[in-house]
Amino acid sequence: MPGIRAIAVAAFGGPEVLAPMTLAVPVAGEGRAVIAVSAADVLFLDTLIRSGRFGGSFPIAPPYVPGNGVAGHVVATGPGVDPGWAGQRVVAHTGPHGGSGGYAEQVAVPAERLVGVPDGLDLRAAAAVLHDGPTALGLMTRIGARDGEWVLVLGAAGGLGLLLVQLAKAQGARVIGAARTAGIPRSEEKLNAIIKAGAEIVVDYNSPTWTAQVLGATGGTGPDVVFDGVGGQLGRAAFAITAPGGRFSSHGVTAGGFAGITPSAAAERQVRVQGIEQAQYAPGQREELIGRALADAAAQRIEPVIGQIFPLEQAARAHAAIAARAVIGKTLLTVG
Repeated sequence: MPGIRAIAVAAFGGPEVLAPMTLAVPVAGEGRAVIAVSAADVLFLDTLIRSGRFGGSFPIAPPYVPGNGVAGHVVATGPGVDPGWAGQRVVAHTGPHGGSGGYAEQVAVPAERLVGVPDGLDLRAAAAVLHDGPTALGLMTRIGARDGEWVLVLGAAGGLGLLLVQLAKAQGARVIGAARTAGIPRSEEKLNAIIKAGAEIVVDYNSPTWTAQVLGATGGTGPDVVFDGVGGQLGRAAFAITAPGGRFSSHGVTAGGFAGITPSAAAERQVRVQGIEQAQYAPGQREELIGRALADAAAQRIEPVIGQIFPLEQAARAHAAIAARAVIGKTLLTVG
């Protein structure tokens, strides 16, 4: 019986629990379309859910197929779906974070999640902006970065961080990128990627003096805007040096959890804090932002950085690289 290749999490654990499996060929049911996947996005969140650490937050139990974002071609449309989608190049969210079947050769999705990829934009680049592009545009709209302001981006070497550096620079801001850039794999590449994206200064938050370096660069006032893509103690340290009257986006958890800035602390320092809930969007709004991000990428107003690509069968290697902090920008799985 014919089937498709996929990668499944057999049990919670390390990257080694990711294993190939064969699934039934998906069917385009009512209001749905089937995508032949060319590239699947791999998120840091995928690795956390696979480990079992976030079981209370995401109702996912093994076995499941990870991944919730793909780029490819529509190969079938179901009843109630415009047949004009057939053959079109698209990106789509496949479902909620965690286990929505993206690590596979084909996946069926509701037709309203299909977003066409502009001519001239590579499908891999399209996959790379599927998640981070809308988030970066949304954060920049809500938090902002003005001409001449100092902007600090934590997690600046990641896919989202590099886009935020680019967008802040385009607004005329002076950007400081913060990342682990010493004593880890590909440290020089990380440094170069952050500078190429538009950062004026790069600080290594493995250094005990990194906050002093930021204060020194900003003339002692601290950054006017902080995009915290890391969280935890590093996020709290960045909040402590945010300029009074500044803006702080707390959207990252790679350090183990959100920064956890209390309303009273924000009020005391007169800093406007935006939490992760303000960076989440209703389905229709999400697709509109994806379309904008794809258009910006096609016009080269933003440039997604794809630092590493693995074939589908090597999903475990992709997860291991992310866990080892040995990645730059986006990590993708390719099919075919």
